Amino acid sequence: MYTPINQWAEDDRPREKLLHKGKSVLSDSELLAILIGSGSRNESAVQLCQRILASTNNNLNSLGKLTIQQLIQFKGIGEAKAISIIAALELGRRRRVEETNELDVISSSKAVFEIMQPIIGELYYEEFWALYLNNANKVINKSQISKGGITGTVVDTRVVFKLALECNATSVILTHNHPSGKLLASAADKQITNVLKEAGRSLDVRVLDHVIITEKGYLSFVDEGIF
Repeated sequence: MYTPINQWAEDDRPREKLLHKGKSVLSDSELLAILIGSGSRNESAVQLCQRILASTNNNLNSLGKLTIQQLIQFKGIGEAKAISIIAALELGRRRRVEETNELDVISSSKAVFEIMQPIIGELYYEEFWALYLNNANKVINKSQISKGGITGTVVDTRVVFKLALECNATSVILTHNHPSGKLLASAADKQITNVLKEAGRSLDVRVLDHVIITEKGYLSFVDEGIF
């Protein structure tokens, strides 16, 4: 039976719950309900948000990929509410990117994943990036080298090392995403890695690794013994 939120016990209302008990006690649907403010004639904002989350298997990463057009298919979600949801999730994504700035010393392939997953892990097209490091293995710059389609992107060796020389990097880590989610190094991936390693040797800029990123995992050429 539908009961409007303003008729709920005060301790159960999302806004009051956050105010008096703190943000951590709220469910994802309750937090989303605060964002959209109201539901529809037949369901509360919390029930509406539960339905939206259920459509993504209660996965916030999947929710963040929904477009405005997909969100407004839910009765009770108009353009303004859809924009609010998308904006909030984008802020969350950017916060994750900023938090990775604390992981500026590369000690493992996992550290590369932590830095790059929020940036390229959820894209539906490929992007190729380079992390530029100093002698202490600290990231002094990270840069997008190229972006392409669903199945690949073209990498210009000159661009990779022009940027390395500009920021006085002593080494570089290559990374790109696989939108398919498959953690397999293709023949093209191996070829460009070898080309860049050879180019780096002549410029005294070491290529330390090539890490393939997906939404949920990564593959390191060094870890896999294919570097």
